[in-house]
Amino acid sequence: MISVQTEDFDHFLEYQQLKNNADGDGAVVTFTGLVRDFNDDGCVSAIHLEHYPGMTEKALMMICSKAREKWALGQIRIIHRIGHIGVNEQIVFVGVTSKHRQAAFESTQFIMDYLKTQAPLWKQENSRKGAIWVAAKGSDKQATEKWENNSPK
Repeated sequence: MISVQTEDFDHFLEYQQLKNNADGDGAVVTFTGLVRDFNDDGCVSAIHLEHYPGMTEKALMMICSKAREKWALGQIRIIHRIGHIGVNEQIVFVGVTSKHRQAAFESTQFIMDYLKTQAPLWKQENSRKGAIWVAAKGSDKQATEKWENNSPK
């Protein structure tokens, strides 16, 4: 299930729902990203995220489909917040269930790597220098590229 939303989410509730619907899967892996108070240029006070409604959800569904092609997965849950988000607030949740932990760990990382480079989300950081739109980092692109030649299933 995919959600793009302004409101915060309850990590424990999301975990419980994954666990309750795991259908005998032996692994539940979750990742929760927080807004950092720093960037390459210094201090960040908040961020603002924009997205392209409909297109963002479609891109996230495609990322889930790619993950399912590589690993035998049960449940997948992605929540990405948009709008104004303060420092140390939750910004993204990815949760995966699988029969085995390796598939759950790897697929969660895969989903995050692809989300950072493939989802139509635009991030603006507020700092001492003002508001700055942030481009995808080279390291994010490299992380995505490493999965192109890796077929663990």
